[in-house]
Amino acid sequence: MNAPVTTAELLPELKPLKFEDLAHIPGPEPTFFRTWRTIRFLRDPRGTVNRLAATYGPVFRRQDNFGWGVTLLGPEANELVLFNKDRIFSSRLGWNPVLERLFPNGLMLMDFDEHRMHRRTLSVAFKPAPMKAYLEGLNDGIARTLAGWPADRPMRFYPAIKELTLDLAAGSFLGEPWGPEAREINRAFMDMVLAAVAVVRRPLPFTQMRRGVRGRAFMCAYFAREIPKRRGIQRDDIFTHICNATHEDGRTLTDQEIIDHMNFLMMAAHDTLTSSLTSLVYFLGRHPDWQERLRAEVDAVRARHGDRLPDAALPELEECEMAFKEALRLIPPVPMIPRRAIRDFEFMGYRIPAGAGVGVNPMYTHMMPEHWPEPQKFDPERFTPQKSANRHKYAWVPFGGGAHMCLGLHFAYMQAKCFLFHLLGARRIELAPGYEADFAMVPIPRPRDGLPVTLRHR
Repeated sequence: MNAPVTTAELLPELKPLKFEDLAHIPGPEPTFFRTWRTIRFLRDPRGTVNRLAATYGPVFRRQDNFGWGVTLLGPEANELVLFNKDRIFSSRLGWNPVLERLFPNGLMLMDFDEHRMHRRTLSVAFKPAPMKAYLEGLNDGIARTLAGWPADRPMRFYPAIKELTLDLAAGSFLGEPWGPEAREINRAFMDMVLAAVAVVRRPLPFTQMRRGVRGRAFMCAYFAREIPKRRGIQRDDIFTHICNATHEDGRTLTDQEIIDHMNFLMMAAHDTLTSSLTSLVYFLGRHPDWQERLRAEVDAVRARHGDRLPDAALPELEECEMAFKEALRLIPPVPMIPRRAIRDFEFMGYRIPAGAGVGVNPMYTHMMPEHWPEPQKFDPERFTPQKSANRHKYAWVPFGGGAHMCLGLHFAYMQAKCFLFHLLGARRIELAPGYEADFAMVPIPRPRDGLPVTLRHR
């Protein structure tokens, strides 16, 4: 039987673009100090994109450490690039400069038929029966951890929720608690994520990239030791499902494929959920009226179902879902999504050549007033069916879109609802008067001060 053709074998050879290739597109002039330009962008990505859009419009060229590319802004750009109807854009070539050393061959770094095949294989871990089993573990883990969090005195929420989501990942992904290596696992993932936007891109001594590469080596060794224990058995955890999943032709995934997928899925589930729950708690602390509305909804569900959230009750937490969506709008966990054009294309009258790095920007689109009136305002009612009906489908893209729509979308909703069910059923979120969080937006949004909150007993 012939070996399956990989994305890398199908993609064309593309040369890096020069300024002359994009000179017809508005944007900043070339600079010799492109590393400094990159550093300034990383310090304030939202402000930088807003300034460039105000100066040059919704299509502009950019220059950074990865060379020349273009940014396309707005829902129409999101639809063109993410839906990718004509297979113009490569996710692999877009993400590789950022993630190749750290999360190679993860699902997001595949394209077209290879991506479809692996996505279908991995989807077995997110079917209804396994999801119900994961929810049982979430109920136990969240309730147990919340009981141990301090009450009536300030705590830093971000590191606390990061530790909780890592523990929940152990239950859902592995089906058992982390062993004594839990601290090293947390450090490994932190180092890998931070290395993704490191200015120094080679793993030189004492650099963040070196720490990230070492973190990947640690996680690869960890999963490699565990794979033989999961082959040929039945258990309700993501790792075991993936170890025994088969492609359409009956082949199981290789050990290296499992390792690459687990590293990527763990990062995607752990760090993005940490960011999303942090922003949600922040906005509920800033808006006590909405916190009380969600608490009333939670209390009603608890009155009907008891102190454990059952799978059947998830649809009943409608306002909790709306608030979660609004938090994702204001602070999307993936602020920018890169692709690379493998063929020439046109957008808004501009010809963009093959080889261009092409970026779309949920962080910008989510704040466009023509789609989101009073965009700075926290208003979960934007996501009622009536208000969502006529909105552009790609005006809200925190989970991406098209074939690369987040595989764990429903898993994320389930975790967020379960967390709110237990948190609001037992505690009240309070922020210091006048407090405003300052979120670092890359690589994944996080509050610079850890988000000090007080979680008072009801």
